[in-house]
Amino acid sequence: MTRIRVTASRSYDVLIQPGLLDRAGEELRAVLPGARTAAVAADETVSALYGARLAASLEAAGFRTVSFSFPAGEGSKNLTTYAALLDFLGRNGLGRSDALVALGGGVTGDLAGFAAATYQRGMAFCQVPASLLAAVDSSVGGKTGIDLPTGKNQAGCFYQPSLVLCDPALLSSLPEREYRGGCAEVIKYGVLFDEAFFASLEETPVRDQLAAVIARCVALKRDTVAADEFDRGCRALLNLGHTLGHAVEKVSAYAVSHGEAVAIGMAVLARAAEKRGIAGAGTARRIEALLTRYGLPTATDLPREALAAAALRDKKNHGGRLDLILPESVGRCRIQPIPPEEFGDWLTDGGVV
Repeated sequence: MTRIRVTASRSYDVLIQPGLLDRAGEELRAVLPGARTAAVAADETVSALYGARLAASLEAAGFRTVSFSFPAGEGSKNLTTYAALLDFLGRNGLGRSDALVALGGGVTGDLAGFAAATYQRGMAFCQVPASLLAAVDSSVGGKTGIDLPTGKNQAGCFYQPSLVLCDPALLSSLPEREYRGGCAEVIKYGVLFDEAFFASLEETPVRDQLAAVIARCVALKRDTVAADEFDRGCRALLNLGHTLGHAVEKVSAYAVSHGEAVAIGMAVLARAAEKRGIAGAGTARRIEALLTRYGLPTATDLPREALAAAALRDKKNHGGRLDLILPESVGRCRIQPIPPEEFGDWLTDGGVV
């Protein structure tokens, strides 16, 4: 088993091993010896696949277990589902020393994490990622939140889990589109920090080195979170592809998935960075080639004006400054502050019309 320690305001372990789902109860009991009840939050799809196995493991470890499910998809990451989850916790008598377990992808982790952070001013929280995106990125680092009509993750907070249990075997049930979307986040880590890791993705499919890929991404995120837990400096680098990506999601009414949108964001800004002399020659082409190899889009036909307007409403707009994350080369990126009104010109340079 791979164990990665994340040092933050609450330090915790990320455990990575096939078969870990059936040992979730004993692992959670080891870190929460006094908890009586575990509430499992999962969307309806993941609950049907893995909910009973997780509940059986928790009950075998002495937890009273209750389950909350909701419709799958980004559309459930809202105030209505959040309020329903809080009400569920209260009606089932959970206290601050009990545990909320998020079983699923990024939507579930963000939603359940925000509920855990705010229910009775904070209760214990465990992540059990069931998507590639959650395993390599969103389950680690403590960002929680829900969407508002104005944009993604507009309400939320930093709240670290007590434990992350990553069973790569759960990813075998992923639909192909969700797997590809997770690959966008994997590629992001290579572009940001590690050219050798990027090269390994060019040579060997993610599926053929899944546990190693998850471990490398988690380690890279761990290092970034340790340096800047509350996103006031270098952690902004993890937003590579996300400024435009969130705009693409919003303007498409979430018809474009998160991973697809991030891929578009990486490719467009890489082309713009290269055109402006920030990225070395061939950088954009190399990034685009790998995204394409994993079946991800590298362009959008959504209107530039609508995308720019959506980006200006995003929480990454710091009231007079928009921080773009731009590659200088594969494995090295920088934060480039720009006036928000110039974002449309960057989109033009990246091929968005």
